[in-house]
Amino acid sequence: MAFEIDVLITFAEKDNETLQKNQLGWVSQFKKFLELLLLQVLGKNPNIVLKSEFDSATSPALDNAAILVAVLTKEFVESGRCLDNLETFHQATAYSKINRIFKVVKSPLTLQEQPPRLRDLIGYEMYQLDSETDAMKEYSDFFSQEAEKQYWMMLVDLAYDIQDALMILTEGELKSEVKNLFNRKTIFLAETGHDISVQRNIIKRELQRQGYIVLPKNTLPTHLDDIERMVRKDLEESSLAIHLVGSAYGEIPEGSERSIVDIQNKLSADVAIAKRQNKQEFSRLIWIAQNLKNASDKQKAFIETLKRDTEAQEGAEILQNPLEDFKNIVREELLEAQDRKSLDESAAKSIYLVHDKIDDQEVKPYKELLEKAGYKVLLPVFEGELLEVRQQHIENLRNFDGAIIFKGKVNDQWVRMKVLDLLKAPGFGRIKPIKAKALLASGKTNFDSFKNQNLTIISGDAKHTEENIKAFLQEFDS
Repeated sequence: MAFEIDVLITFAEKDNETLQKNQLGWVSQFKKFLELLLLQVLGKNPNIVLKSEFDSATSPALDNAAILVAVLTKEFVESGRCLDNLETFHQATAYSKINRIFKVVKSPLTLQEQPPRLRDLIGYEMYQLDSETDAMKEYSDFFSQEAEKQYWMMLVDLAYDIQDALMILTEGELKSEVKNLFNRKTIFLAETGHDISVQRNIIKRELQRQGYIVLPKNTLPTHLDDIERMVRKDLEESSLAIHLVGSAYGEIPEGSERSIVDIQNKLSADVAIAKRQNKQEFSRLIWIAQNLKNASDKQKAFIETLKRDTEAQEGAEILQNPLEDFKNIVREELLEAQDRKSLDESAAKSIYLVHDKIDDQEVKPYKELLEKAGYKVLLPVFEGELLEVRQQHIENLRNFDGAIIFKGKVNDQWVRMKVLDLLKAPGFGRIKPIKAKALLASGKTNFDSFKNQNLTIISGDAKHTEENIKAFLQEFDS
């Protein structure tokens, strides 16, 4: 099915206001970044259109758009026109079996404050919360370390989710259903306190990129009875439950004195007992963060219960270790024997030489240098079907030992997108650590904005560049 508009972004006018002339507003900046990411995952320029509450440029029925992204704020909720746009799109797409509405949460709102049409949808939270005061603030620097941990992680997730929806709309529901036949397991990934929501999201994406179904798929309700009903159903469909516990006790729903984190663990233990009696496959992994200095007395008591109470531990392995170590344990729990065999057989060291087609000739001497040094060089593919090209990129991200991003004629934004790809490599099903990463330029280039990205910077004249590459390889082997 073809649409005039790939993504329609609806928002309240106030949320795109600027303090300075020639400065992009928040929503315009968001559109720009989303276009860049969708270009990466789709392989073509997406048609993204902004529709403020006073805009009348699109079809009145909104039936010419594939996807609607609602930028959710208090101003959006209070705008009758924004709510009308949301309802119009919902009515126009009611026939569709897939979700075509995505909510981007620009500022905190409780579920009750959100429009009913959006309450059940998973939100992409794109604001900062102070870990000590819970005060909200917008990002002033979209390329800061704080933004990388939250804003960009959510934006990348949104881009991939939109890609999935667009592919289903393009290819049809049938291919989507066939694709789901290959999902190996269903996993319940419990909701967490806000302090470790990013960690939860990283694990969620890794599991999804490996082909697993991750539950819950919708936002948890606000009342205890509804939560218990939904969580128990999801747990009964799952063969593994993962619980992440941090410093925050978590929200306490209506009708309960216990947090959602606590409630999910109790229900998970109950399901573990029932499944064991019925001889059904079900295991539990509980990860407790190592840094709990900001934990409340109530949260400390809950954690002690987890560690000591046999009922709370039912069917569970409890770990308090670095998150990367925990993720490795999750992979071991899920990897099939053939996966492990394939990993053992791929012992040769490889370097993914990431570059753009425009630099294909300029990068060849460095490829030859790496091959002479005894490394298998993985290269991006530029010819063939779009999905094949993208799949090869994903395969390279899964399998490389080290990576070098080459900057020739491309701009800094292209480099930034490739750095983000390396950051998200685990989300593509990667199951071994990255040994080294570098940025390489054939001439003198200012890489100051990338110095905090845990990357080796290689630039200079041809002679010094070659020496720096050799030094990088020595470090790579150490």
